[in-house]
Amino acid sequence: MRLNHVTLIVTNFERSTAFYGALGLVPIVHEPPRYARFRCPDSDETLSVEVTGEPPAAARAQLYFECLDLDRTVALLKDKGLVFEQDPTDMSYLWREARLWDPDGHDIRLYFAADNRLNPPWKVKSVR
Repeated sequence: MRLNHVTLIVTNFERSTAFYGALGLVPIVHEPPRYARFRCPDSDETLSVEVTGEPPAAARAQLYFECLDLDRTVALLKDKGLVFEQDPTDMSYLWREARLWDPDGHDIRLYFAADNRLNPPWKVKSVR
Protein backbone atom coordinates (compact mmCIF):
# COMPACT_ATOMS: atom_id res chain seq x y z
CA MET A 1 0.00 0.00 0.00
CA ARG A 2 1.17 3.51 -0.74
CA LEU A 3 -0.30 6.82 0.35
CA ASN A 4 -1.47 8.75 -2.71
CA HIS A 5 -2.21 12.16 -1.24
CA VAL A 6 -3.95 14.08 1.49
CA THR A 7 -6.67 16.65 0.77
CA LEU A 8 -7.21 19.55 3.15
CA ILE A 9 -10.60 21.25 3.17
CA VAL A 10 -9.90 24.99 3.11
CA THR A 11 -11.96 28.17 3.17
CA ASN A 12 -10.07 30.37 0.70
CA PHE A 13 -8.57 28.93 -2.50
CA GLU A 14 -6.18 31.79 -3.34
CA ARG A 15 -4.90 32.16 0.22
CA SER A 16 -4.25 28.42 0.58
CA THR A 17 -2.60 27.97 -2.81
CA ALA A 18 -0.34 30.95 -2.11
CA PHE A 19 0.64 29.50 1.28
CA TYR A 20 1.52 26.02 -0.02
CA GLY A 21 3.33 27.54 -2.99
CA ALA A 22 5.39 29.71 -0.63
CA LEU A 23 6.10 26.60 1.45
CA GLY A 24 7.80 25.22 -1.65
CA LEU A 25 5.26 22.70 -2.93
CA VAL A 26 5.05 22.48 -6.72
CA PRO A 27 1.58 22.99 -8.27
CA ILE A 28 0.46 20.17 -10.57
CA VAL A 29 -3.30 20.90 -10.73
CA HIS A 30 -4.76 24.40 -10.42
CA GLU A 31 -8.55 24.57 -10.85
CA PRO A 32 -9.81 27.76 -9.21
CA PRO A 33 -11.90 28.43 -7.32
CA ARG A 34 -12.20 24.91 -5.91
CA TYR A 35 -9.22 22.54 -6.19
CA ALA A 36 -5.44 22.50 -6.37
CA ARG A 37 -2.90 19.74 -5.99
CA PHE A 38 0.81 20.07 -5.22
CA ARG A 39 3.83 17.76 -5.38
CA CYS A 40 6.49 17.80 -2.72
CA PRO A 41 9.65 19.28 -4.29
CA ASP A 42 11.95 16.38 -3.35
CA SER A 43 9.59 13.42 -3.91
CA ASP A 44 6.37 12.34 -5.59
CA GLU A 45 4.04 12.67 -2.59
CA THR A 46 1.18 15.09 -3.16
CA LEU A 47 -1.13 17.33 -1.16
CA SER A 48 -4.34 18.90 -2.38
CA VAL A 49 -6.56 21.70 -1.11
CA GLU A 50 -10.26 21.89 -1.80
CA VAL A 51 -12.95 24.47 -1.16
CA THR A 52 -16.15 22.45 -0.74
CA GLY A 53 -18.58 25.25 0.04
CA GLU A 54 -19.22 23.74 3.46
CA PRO A 55 -17.45 25.28 6.43
CA PRO A 56 -14.56 22.97 7.36
CA ALA A 57 -14.55 21.33 10.75
CA ALA A 58 -12.02 22.66 13.21
CA ALA A 59 -8.58 22.11 11.70
CA ARG A 60 -7.05 19.03 13.20
CA ALA A 61 -4.56 17.90 10.57
CA GLN A 62 -0.87 17.79 11.35
CA LEU A 63 1.30 17.66 8.24
CA TYR A 64 4.94 16.69 8.51
CA PHE A 65 7.41 17.68 5.80
CA GLU A 66 10.93 16.31 6.09
CA CYS A 67 13.75 18.75 5.29
CA LEU A 68 17.35 17.65 4.96
CA ASP A 69 18.57 21.12 5.96
CA LEU A 70 15.82 22.22 8.32
CA ASP A 71 17.46 25.36 9.67
CA ARG A 72 18.24 26.69 6.19
CA THR A 73 14.75 25.83 4.95
CA VAL A 74 13.12 27.68 7.85
CA ALA A 75 15.35 30.71 7.28
CA LEU A 76 14.40 30.81 3.58
CA LEU A 77 10.69 30.51 4.39
CA LYS A 78 10.94 33.28 6.98
CA ASP A 79 12.55 35.46 4.30
CA LYS A 80 9.39 34.82 2.20
CA GLY A 81 7.27 36.10 5.09
CA LEU A 82 6.07 32.85 6.64
CA VAL A 83 5.66 33.07 10.41
CA PHE A 84 6.71 30.16 12.62
CA GLU A 85 5.22 29.24 15.98
CA GLN A 86 8.38 27.31 16.86
CA ASP A 87 11.84 27.72 15.42
CA PRO A 88 13.89 24.56 14.77
CA THR A 89 14.11 22.76 18.11
CA ASP A 90 15.59 19.42 19.15
CA MET A 91 12.64 17.39 20.41
CA SER A 92 12.57 14.61 23.03
CA TYR A 93 11.56 12.09 20.32
CA LEU A 94 14.89 12.69 18.54
CA TRP A 95 13.59 14.87 15.69
CA ARG A 96 14.55 18.48 15.03
CA GLU A 97 11.28 20.28 14.34
CA ALA A 98 9.83 23.69 13.44
CA ARG A 99 6.11 24.53 13.50
CA LEU A 100 3.76 26.91 11.75
CA TRP A 101 0.06 27.12 10.86
CA ASP A 102 -1.53 27.23 7.43
CA PRO A 103 -4.23 29.87 6.78
CA ASP A 104 -7.00 27.50 7.95
CA GLY A 105 -5.24 26.47 11.16
CA HIS A 106 -3.73 23.17 10.03
CA ASP A 107 -0.60 22.36 12.03
CA ILE A 108 2.42 22.26 9.70
CA ARG A 109 5.65 20.74 10.96
CA LEU A 110 8.95 20.81 9.17
CA TYR A 111 11.45 18.36 10.58
CA PHE A 112 14.69 16.45 10.24
CA ALA A 113 14.89 13.00 11.81
CA ALA A 114 17.63 11.15 9.91
CA ASP A 115 17.56 7.44 10.79
CA ASN A 116 15.20 8.12 13.72
CA ARG A 117 12.32 8.65 11.28
CA LEU A 118 11.91 4.92 10.64
CA ASN A 119 14.28 3.44 13.20
CA PRO A 120 13.89 5.17 16.57
CA PRO A 121 15.39 3.42 19.61
CA TRP A 122 11.87 2.41 20.68
CA LYS A 123 10.95 0.83 17.32
CA VAL A 124 8.64 -2.18 17.52
CA LYS A 125 10.66 -5.37 17.18
CA SER A 126 9.28 -7.82 14.64
CA VAL A 127 7.95 -11.06 16.08
CA ARG A 128 8.76 -14.33 14.32
